[in-house]
Amino acid sequence: MPKLTIDDIEFNTEDLSENGKAQLSSLQFLEAQMVNHKKEMAIYKTAHDTYLNVLKAELLKDSKK
Repeated sequence: MPKLTIDDIEFNTEDLSENGKAQLSSLQFLEAQMVNHKKEMAIYKTAHDTYLNVLKAELLKDSKK
């Protein structure tokens, strides 16, 4: 019996209605997508910082000419 805890209340997922099961499935999908987006944002942030640092170096190099 898989359990689900919401607001410190434990529920048996087997007791959910069809609509409840559909909502749970949608919630699980959404949570997985949120994890993936968080990982993607970390990648984008790393790339952003790298591009910014390279640009700064270029600007400093050009200003010394």
